[in-house]
Amino acid sequence: MAIKLNLFVVFLMMWCAYYFTEVYSLVEFSNVQCESLDKDIAVFEHCFLKSVNRSYKYVSIKVKILYPVTKAKVRFGLYKRLNGYKPFLYNMSFDACRFLKSSNPNPVALYFYNFIKDYSNMNHTCPFYQDIELKMPYHSLNNRVTKVLPFPEGNYMFETHWIAYDINRAITKFYINMKDDLN
Repeated sequence: MAIKLNLFVVFLMMWCAYYFTEVYSLVEFSNVQCESLDKDIAVFEHCFLKSVNRSYKYVSIKVKILYPVTKAKVRFGLYKRLNGYKPFLYNMSFDACRFLKSSNPNPVALYFYNFIKDYSNMNHTCPFYQDIELKMPYHSLNNRVTKVLPFPEGNYMFETHWIAYDINRAITKFYINMKDDLN
């Protein structure tokens, strides 16, 4: 009887150790904002967060490229809300044309690019001359920000600056809530 009790206690301790060390969170979009800073290069046809039902939301963005872009950079930052949005983990720039051509791209930029690559038509190298569309469901983020690279609970903003010919042309902001799934 004592051996069974000891095995039960060991099993219970292992279960608690596993359960309380795992990250259980749920990702949800709360807002998206898009701003064109140069309407001669690009104009946002639409930029919205669509809620189909209580459990399915997606971001839909369509930007019309009015002038072919052969030199593009992206500057992005991840911000956490703590008395306003403060920098959190990443704030970097990269050459978008070189990134899309590279067989060994920057791993941090690749991590964030993998969020959108399956949900957008932005999968070719420069020049960019066709409209760019993104239709991304929020549930696609869950695995990436809970299993691949776990994020703590809180409110986040992912801001991107789209730079063409060394001039800031557009800004997009994605607002995301990370909630504890146990509550």
